Amino acid sequence: MPRWARRSLLSLAALTALGVGACQVFWPERLAVNTPLRQMLFGRGIEAPTEATLAERLRVPEGFSLGRFAVDVPNARFLRFTPAGDLLVSQPRRGAILLLEPDADGDGRSDGRRVLIEGLNRPHGLDLHDGWLYVGETDAIARVRFDPATRAVSGSLERVVTGLPGGGNHWSRTVRFGPDGGLYVSVGSSCNVCIEDDPRRATMLRFEPDGSGFEIYATGMRNSVGFDWRPGTNELYATDNGRDLLGDDFPPCELNRIERGAFYGWPFANGDRVLDPNYGKGHEDEVARSTPPAHGFRAHNAPLGITFVRSPHAHDSLRGAALVALHGSWNRTRKDGYRVVSLHWDASGKIEERPFLWGFLEDDDVIGRPVDVAEGPDGAIYVSDDFAGTIYRVSQGAAAASAATAGAGADAAARRAGPATPADPAAVARGAALFEKHDCASCHDAARAAEGVVAKPLAGLAARYDAAAVDALLVTPTPPMPVFVLSADERRDLTAYLQTTYP
Repeated sequence: MPRWARRSLLSLAALTALGVGACQVFWPERLAVNTPLRQMLFGRGIEAPTEATLAERLRVPEGFSLGRFAVDVPNARFLRFTPAGDLLVSQPRRGAILLLEPDADGDGRSDGRRVLIEGLNRPHGLDLHDGWLYVGETDAIARVRFDPATRAVSGSLERVVTGLPGGGNHWSRTVRFGPDGGLYVSVGSSCNVCIEDDPRRATMLRFEPDGSGFEIYATGMRNSVGFDWRPGTNELYATDNGRDLLGDDFPPCELNRIERGAFYGWPFANGDRVLDPNYGKGHEDEVARSTPPAHGFRAHNAPLGITFVRSPHAHDSLRGAALVALHGSWNRTRKDGYRVVSLHWDASGKIEERPFLWGFLEDDDVIGRPVDVAEGPDGAIYVSDDFAGTIYRVSQGAAAASAATAGAGADAAARRAGPATPADPAAVARGAALFEKHDCASCHDAARAAEGVVAKPLAGLAARYDAAAVDALLVTPTPPMPVFVLSADERRDLTAYLQTTYP
């Protein structure tokens, strides 16, 4: 399919979705466009999930606890810790690098923040090397002197690599220094599937720290956003996003073991050397010599950041594992992904995938999209979410005893217990009128749902949400729920009606 036609289909899908508001639009499977509408149409996400929502929705394995390290970090993408314990966060749409100070008072939250660098061209990947902070811009690699002790940069920003192919479908550039001291850079394809004009597209590049020694290290990698070296073996592993428009369940996204000079199949092959329907024919020799994935993720899960767990004090369940952020699908009739998983190698080299942080997706409702994973000097795991503008912290044992966390626990108990006292009948009646006025049944009553709307039943709402949690949801609704402008009294009345009607 020509590139202009694919773009037209996506534009048409977006316009259709806009026309039906919060409805899910079902296209033929291979052309399905099913992504959080606010992000697809307007390029922005949602408010950070409340502590109550975290307690209700998000899950971590036994032995771990979850909290919000920082909120109001729009478009939070890649992460890197400094030797002083500060967390650097790239914000490509803002052209900035944000510095989040560590939690010194023990409440589980960052103690402060500052913009470290701004005015960059879609900064994404970050790394520290020999007194420099390196930043991957879409068309260059920049560096600036950085002192972790003073949390300050000095001198002029220097672009050691310029003229990288920028923009296109896959504009992000991830940078990391390898065990050999080389600067590795991933460059995604310009398209869904095509023959690239620029040989640096869909590759892993390698440079010396000063930008010299350019080398195309590996090829055939459609969009390898995250990569890391496995401790003990120094094997380089990279995530890779499979192509779109071939249906819900094909091709798989990939984890590849990257070797110098190897070819990983794109655009001629997908998955384990399966010929691509558009470009495979006539390229059977290239497909035969391509390197198959080390592990396959579910189709369209969009694996991005990856980090191997290195702390000697890591939980037993994570020793030797890698953590991968699955950003979540858009080209599926039913959403999938939207979680962090752990990968575990057995003695034979086989990789097992397990859930690590999940609950962002529930009944096709999305409250977060993980992007990157970083291991903090405190042994906790930090996860960026560019949809909710949040940095999550997953720690071993109980959560920090902050007022917010304690409140979340109390809210969770209250939600399980339901309303503490009977609601005022007059308030319930006023709430019923508001429910009717705003036509809430069109999304919540299957018998009255508008054509194309997947109704979300409210049965059991009071058992899951207390009054404060319902009020918070009305103030900052999560997509696809529309925003209604209600006064505090109106929210209280509507909450009374909902909790009485849907115990």
